[in-house]
Amino acid sequence: MPKREPSLKDWKELYQAATDFMKIKPWTWMSDSDLFGVQNPQNGGIGYCCVMGEIEEVFALAVYLGSEGLDTYLRTQSGEIDVYDPDVLHIQRCLMASFEDRESLEKADLQTIKKLDLKFRGRSAWPLFRSYLPGYVPWFVTKEEAGFLTVALEQAIDVALRFRKDSDILDPPRRGLVLVRVPGSASGKAGWKDVWLEPAAPVKEDQPVVTVDEIRLRRIKKHITNRTGTWEIDFFYFPVPVQEGERPYFPRTGVIVDHSRGLVLHNWLAPPWTLSPEFLKGLLDFFEETGIAPKRILVNKPENLDMLKPITSALNIDLKMVDVLEGTNEFRTEMDVHFFGHPED
Repeated sequence: MPKREPSLKDWKELYQAATDFMKIKPWTWMSDSDLFGVQNPQNGGIGYCCVMGEIEEVFALAVYLGSEGLDTYLRTQSGEIDVYDPDVLHIQRCLMASFEDRESLEKADLQTIKKLDLKFRGRSAWPLFRSYLPGYVPWFVTKEEAGFLTVALEQAIDVALRFRKDSDILDPPRRGLVLVRVPGSASGKAGWKDVWLEPAAPVKEDQPVVTVDEIRLRRIKKHITNRTGTWEIDFFYFPVPVQEGERPYFPRTGVIVDHSRGLVLHNWLAPPWTLSPEFLKGLLDFFEETGIAPKRILVNKPENLDMLKPITSALNIDLKMVDVLEGTNEFRTEMDVHFFGHPED
């Protein structure tokens, strides 16, 4: 079913909420560690909000969607996810209202602003609304997303103004709770209220479910005639998006690098939603076609370790976790130079 676009009325309400949020500049007294939630009146889901702008790099309200979005936020805050990792942008599940320079807006954004007869001037003054989903290009918000982002901005203003007077309002009565603004009653009238809630555990949609073709593995094991050296194997987002539908996505690429020589032996692409089956197939195809295998495989992500264990165990290959894959990093740098003309910062 096609996603519905916001109406002009939806856009007007969203831009008004963003303008009101911008006027109070909550990043002058809040940081991105000051977390609170807002319940979506449309479906009951919770968006976990943080104000960005304390260090004046980006000014925004980020709304992390559900327990999966919150999990990414918490892992980033704890340092488990490196903010400088090239893949970090591709794993977000959130809505964002940011304030940008005019040059950062697309033609469609400027057309909407013109239709609403709005005026913005200066740096970091132009509202920009985007939806982030893992593996996909940041995209224009739908009608439903615009509605929730409007509500989140309005409730963020309420929380921010109260936080300025009393920063203790976000301190939970016990560990693990988050203050959430929910639709309710206040003095007998429809309104919003504060509730302390414990976020649900995230559902790991991308956890690989590995099924091993034992017959094929036995055949490959017999077919291997050369075992030598150490390989690096990694799976990561390709830097250039692919558009097969309305919303472009970033494919994932698998790469095999000879660790000692830094030589790329093989690489292949697959859509991000076919992680386990397609990448294991690409690896097994390579074993089968070449008849070679390493004595050891190096990985630097726990999920890759889990994915490869059944293969390496069956083929008697040592599997080791390391902090850095030097050959793989060099390959990624070369890709950035090829596609963008400079190494990724």
